[in-house]
Amino acid sequence: MNKTSVPSIDSIDRQWFLVDAENQTLGRLATEVASVLRGKNKPSFTPHLDTGDFVVVVNADKIRVSGNKANQKLYRRHSGRPGGMKVETFQALQDRLPERIVEKAIKGMLPHNALGRQLFRKLKVYRGPEHPHSAQRPQTLQLNPAASSQ
Repeated sequence: MNKTSVPSIDSIDRQWFLVDAENQTLGRLATEVASVLRGKNKPSFTPHLDTGDFVVVVNADKIRVSGNKANQKLYRRHSGRPGGMKVETFQALQDRLPERIVEKAIKGMLPHNALGRQLFRKLKVYRGPEHPHSAQRPQTLQLNPAASSQ
């Protein structure tokens, strides 16, 4: 009988990847990034462990959505108080906080438990092309050609 190997926490090597979101479609970018955060691109992937890498997303303000979603897609949040529902369109949120759009799309594709919260902490999203993680020397992550449909 073969035994299943489980990688130890010490044997997991974490890399840093840089993703340029300029002219990328939101959902296609989010699936690729979520997969790297989980570690599904590695042969040592284990569903119940954090085997993934760090991902830095830049140019979040230049992300695209298809169709009429820029005007019709709604983002809701609630303060917890009666009547505390706030609703905002994609375009309004992109003008105000473009990082939140990318973060929310990727977070929805991660597990909804403690592991997902741990994975989400390895995601860094920035509005423009500058980021403070140059000391980690992130490698540029090439997304699938279908993910960058023009």
